Amino acid sequence: MSMLMRAPRECASWFWDLEDYAPPGLQSALDTAARMSAVLQKYDLLRPSALEWHWAVPGKGSVAKTRLQLLRPLDDEQLARRIEELRPVGFPEAEFSGFLITGLGKWFDERGAQRQEYGLVELTVSSEPLGLSADVAVHHDIWGPFDFRGTPHPEVHQRNAPRLAAALKDLETLLGVIAEPGEPTYFGRAEGYGVGEPEAEGGRGPDLTDQL
Repeated sequence: MSMLMRAPRECASWFWDLEDYAPPGLQSALDTAARMSAVLQKYDLLRPSALEWHWAVPGKGSVAKTRLQLLRPLDDEQLARRIEELRPVGFPEAEFSGFLITGLGKWFDERGAQRQEYGLVELTVSSEPLGLSADVAVHHDIWGPFDFRGTPHPEVHQRNAPRLAAALKDLETLLGVIAEPGEPTYFGRAEGYGVGEPEAEGGRGPDLTDQL
């Protein structure tokens, strides 16, 4: 199991309403993202390397998508200025509401070998007029007891799921807010600090490969 299959929708996600944690605004969102990503990096789940976001015009919706390689820390004030400079020239009224932070994360296969995967854990921080919110999402089967084919993989699950659970607990401590589970998808749902166990039949989970 050296290659991971990635689901097009999340297997589980967790949401934090941060209205009472930090004020709205780009610099506040970047500061919060820096603190949250430091927790994820502590467990080798996400080493930030890029930001992605949409520019939206009121009444028109998204007009452009921007991707920026991270050459400085997330909370560096120069990064906030750089983001503002990337506003589409043809849409000076375009607004920035939040960003996706991506990068490499480490996972362990059934033999305990350490591997790296881009987008293993994704962090989104949004800044709306009333305040911030954040979301952590996972798209791979290593966090649950079955792979996407429905085959049990207890060694993989035991080597990876506890790190995700520990990181989510630390994020709750950092933010002072209990995470809310995101909406279930075809590929799974959040349950507590992990991916919920699906109904098994004959010792196997559901085969989800028809939508991969």
